[in-house]
Amino acid sequence: MLIAFSVAPSGIGYASAENPDGSVHDAVAAAVAVVRASGLPHRTSSMFTEIEGEWDEVFAVVKAATDAVMPYGSRVSLVLKADIRPGRTGEMDGKVERLEEALGRRAG
Repeated sequence: MLIAFSVAPSGIGYASAENPDGSVHDAVAAAVAVVRASGLPHRTSSMFTEIEGEWDEVFAVVKAATDAVMPYGSRVSLVLKADIRPGRTGEMDGKVERLEEALGRRAG
């Protein structure tokens, strides 16, 4: 399965002397560090982190990443999207490759 998720603290994130731009990058870095340490295929973009694996292992990483963000605020927001396709692996790249092939056929 593929999971795209975004996790961020609430109760902070406003501009202050310690955090002049109101960024939550330290909290997000804590979550991404958990994903990277998992050993599962993953990709992080400006808005989401994608992770691929079996149901239990992927959700364990999402939970651990969420737990890593908890110290940064009084609550945490988690946005999650899943593509559950049993028997398939390599879909993080495979889906994009198939899209590019389809776009190439349209252009040609």
